[in-house]
Amino acid sequence: MSAAAVLRADGNGRFRVEGAITIECAPAVLEAGSGLLLALGSVPVEVDLAGLTDFDSAALGVCFEWQRRSIATGPRIRYSNLPPKLATLAALYGVDTILAAPVHG
Repeated sequence: MSAAAVLRADGNGRFRVEGAITIECAPAVLEAGSGLLLALGSVPVEVDLAGLTDFDSAALGVCFEWQRRSIATGPRIRYSNLPPKLATLAALYGVDTILAAPVHG
């Protein structure tokens, strides 16, 4: 099993996901990201997924839940640098356009 992802904020509304988001660690990663969203308030947010090393469909669930929570707190959220296999998984489930589109609060 891979280590749970670590979220690194750069202070400018951007944070990078480094590590794994799998069913085993998804709840912890979800809450860590939700805390960052709350701390950012109404600042537009970019989540850089380039450092995502291991994932399953739970990663999509985490991304969608962050979007849902960002709507409640007001910031816009968008994802960048999706690993190709995650983009393929999103397309397979028919949610690739949802994941690619910024959500406005």
